[in-house]
Amino acid sequence: MSRGKSASVCLAASVTLSMAAALIGPTRVVAEDDAKKKEAELLTGIRQLTFEGRRAGEGYFSRDGKELVFQSEREPGNPFFQIYTMDLEIGDVERVSPGTGKTTCAWFHPDGRRVLYASTQDDPGAKAKQEAELKLRAEGKQRRYAWDYDEHFELYYYDRSDKNYTRLTAARGYDAEASMSPDGKWIVFSSNRRAYDGSMNEHEAKRFEIDPAVMLDLYIMRSDGSDVRRLTDVLGYDGGPFFSPDGKRICWRRFDVEGAKAEIMTMGRDGKDVRQLTKLDALSWAPYYHPSGKYLIFATNRHGFANFELYLVDVDGKHEPVRVTYVEKFDGLPVFSPDGTRLAWTSNRTADKTSQIFIATWNHKRALQLLGLSGGGVDVSQAEDAAERSKAATSSDISSEDIMRHVAYLCRDELAGRRTGTRGEKLATAYVAAYFNHLGLKPCGETDTYFQEFSFTAGVSLGEKNRLQWKGKSYRVDDDWRPIAFSATGKPAPAPLVFAGYGIVSPGESVRDGYDAYGPLNVKDQWVVVFRFLPEDISPEQRQKLARYSNLRSKAMVARDKGARGLIVVTGPRAAAKDRLVPLQLDGSLGGTSIPVISVADDVAAEWFRAAGKSIEEVQKSLDTGKIVPGFTLSDAKLECEIDIRKEHRTGRNVLACLEADGNTEEAIIIGAHVDHLGRGPSSSSLARDDERDRIHFGADDNASGVAAVLEIAEYLVAMKKAGKLRNRRDIIFAAWSGEEMGLIGSHHFVEQWKAAHERKRPAGLSTGVTRKLAKATTKDIAAALNLDMVGRLRDKLILQGVGSSSIWRKEIERRNAPIGLPISIQEDGFIPTDGASFYTVGIPMLSAFTGAHEEYHTPRDTPQTLNADGAAKVARLFSLITRGVAMLDATPEFIASTKKGPGRRTSARRAYLGTIPAYGEEGVKGVKLSGVSKHGPAAKAGVQGGDVIVELAGKKVENIYDFVYALEALKVGKATKIVVMRNGKRVAIEVVPESRE
Repeated sequence: MSRGKSASVCLAASVTLSMAAALIGPTRVVAEDDAKKKEAELLTGIRQLTFEGRRAGEGYFSRDGKELVFQSEREPGNPFFQIYTMDLEIGDVERVSPGTGKTTCAWFHPDGRRVLYASTQDDPGAKAKQEAELKLRAEGKQRRYAWDYDEHFELYYYDRSDKNYTRLTAARGYDAEASMSPDGKWIVFSSNRRAYDGSMNEHEAKRFEIDPAVMLDLYIMRSDGSDVRRLTDVLGYDGGPFFSPDGKRICWRRFDVEGAKAEIMTMGRDGKDVRQLTKLDALSWAPYYHPSGKYLIFATNRHGFANFELYLVDVDGKHEPVRVTYVEKFDGLPVFSPDGTRLAWTSNRTADKTSQIFIATWNHKRALQLLGLSGGGVDVSQAEDAAERSKAATSSDISSEDIMRHVAYLCRDELAGRRTGTRGEKLATAYVAAYFNHLGLKPCGETDTYFQEFSFTAGVSLGEKNRLQWKGKSYRVDDDWRPIAFSATGKPAPAPLVFAGYGIVSPGESVRDGYDAYGPLNVKDQWVVVFRFLPEDISPEQRQKLARYSNLRSKAMVARDKGARGLIVVTGPRAAAKDRLVPLQLDGSLGGTSIPVISVADDVAAEWFRAAGKSIEEVQKSLDTGKIVPGFTLSDAKLECEIDIRKEHRTGRNVLACLEADGNTEEAIIIGAHVDHLGRGPSSSSLARDDERDRIHFGADDNASGVAAVLEIAEYLVAMKKAGKLRNRRDIIFAAWSGEEMGLIGSHHFVEQWKAAHERKRPAGLSTGVTRKLAKATTKDIAAALNLDMVGRLRDKLILQGVGSSSIWRKEIERRNAPIGLPISIQEDGFIPTDGASFYTVGIPMLSAFTGAHEEYHTPRDTPQTLNADGAAKVARLFSLITRGVAMLDATPEFIASTKKGPGRRTSARRAYLGTIPAYGEEGVKGVKLSGVSKHGPAAKAGVQGGDVIVELAGKKVENIYDFVYALEALKVGKATKIVVMRNGKRVAIEVVPESRE
């Protein structure tokens, strides 16, 4: 329905964009021609439907699809929208509103006789407002917002048979944006009537004074105007609601409090089961269901403030949104015809740059394919076609041109950064699998396919039961407060509030060097309120000392260990932060904590400080100097809380293919690279600047370069085998891992399946039932694993990691690099944050290639143009020769546990070493599960085993990897300590003596 202020701003911004486009000239024409070709995938026969007046828009079909009701500014003497119907068979246009006042948001009653719309036609000052607007325009002026949420807006029926009007609402306030249920029994609409009934609190009143849209909520009533009920109660503009085709759900868009961003939402008709479908961190609005009920269409400005485009999203929000329009104009307010074959929408792609209604034929079948809803998942035909074209164009030798051909496909816009579990990842893995197929490699995934699927937690979202209350006042989730992703869920007992500064406890070399925000403060069974980051005005040296103890995990651990009921984080008025509430996103670990952890807005915390006779700004100012201000009680009044966080589960997939040995063999070597990257928009791993956070993270070096190298190596070795130059004694498995950016999930899943297969293995191989469940590649004895991660930016030298994991590597590197001559730097350690580590931790020799870090790492600037293609081709050639050499060795490579007791690329100041190998990516485990222990390490000597779950170390509770790391820091080399593990459901206490890692 009418999106009020946002619609007007968007239209005005689009006009500005169009003026700029006119100055660009012919280049824009070429771009628009290309954009229209892209649009033809879903839209054909695009034509302009309305022409008259200053502008028109927001049209909705009648139940039989033969008429359209829309709004337009075309009446002499009235500068505001009026409501019209258009007969789509004969072209007749009729005005249904009286011509006086403002109107918006019309809808056909299912009976076809009545039209529902919103109007100020009964406003005594309607004509005066019209005259004032006309005068303003005559002076060449334009209001910043053409929409003012006039409190005289009410809902009306117009009866087309007797020409009479029936008023349905009478409450003071803006009542508009209405639509009807398919059966004609219910009306859902948006209203800020609560702003006028005296029930606003002080905070709401201040926000309403700035922006009247902030108090808009959704309401439902019977079609005769009776039984009015409120559906939403979140501060921020809720509007533009529509029923689903079956009438059971409602879609709408929810703006944040500032009105700058909006997301697409759905809920049950009763207001329950609220779901957020988009997470684009942009202004996404105007959702509308397709009659199939399988997906929605909406508009978003994710490509630029003024460039609104249409997108699709499935009804569960599980798939990456799919783009529909591409012309750099305003495209919004989309609506499907009742039979789902046509799309009407508002656009300023007109010759005179005015906004009018357009209509086109809709390709529903293609939409289902693009969204992965067509029964077979994502339509991968284009990926398979691209792989076939690449194979036809490439040579059997390894070349820079072929490397770049693969990189170019993997970095296409439609792959959107290849985030695990998205359409982009499915297209990328389909391309790799199709290329392997064209090479003649055997599939060795699950059930005779190239794929090995795995499930994972892709994100978190708010559930329905979040509640925060203090002194009878309820705070609004996502506006006044928000749970933090790793928080415990549920309903803790109410408790009073205490303040503990920045919540940091940092040991020093002496008592004077230490920093303890708690001091003697007793926080047992109380909510602890702390500031979010670390003191703002301390010296760089102090900042360096405190930084490692200032993250939220550390603060939560300290509060938990001190017996706090929960932790509350506030940014504080003196801290610079774009997001005043902590964003609800995963931080790289699936482990949680046993206490609730939330963030609150500055003004909420300021209210608590005032209750204690304190100024939050003055307290923070004092703390920011580095001075430790003693903690104090904020309120004896108990805070009540309920936290409901939902985990979003998705499926990713690895690609596995095999070049079989000359004879029967139980051994294989693996050469792989991770195919996934960060996707589009902000994430916990993104290092993008603020001005580029919403863009695609292409991941050309990380790791399209590695995947391209693996494809080239596969093609080269296949050609060598055909030429009789490769007589491999072992199978060669080529792998494209997914989920690497989320914690080596894909390769870890492979290794777990491999372990399971070998626990069940019989002399004759696996039973048929087990084979169906496991990828075929996991049934082999893995002799060695080679990995390529970021090999596209060769400069000074190639870094080879994991060389110390087997005695074979130095010899093979020297021999195979002789004909290539790459400058090489060797690193012994196998504990590195890339897929090779998944194999190293289970005792498999590993070698990984890496050409070094750079400024474009994990940003949208990691594009194909930045790569050294010649260098990548040389790295691929080296690894093809090493792979060939290892595949032909007589003896199985021996595994050597690293003598360098460190974490690879990750550095640490800890001296104490246990030799435990955590199983990163494990979900639903309370504690730290071990995938293994280092041979001859302290943990192994003490009897700790792979599969154990550490729940306590040195007297400290261990609930997640962060707790474990902090506990390790307290260990002293040579001093025995107790480690408690869960083994086969029982607690086992073990004494272990840490050794020095130096």
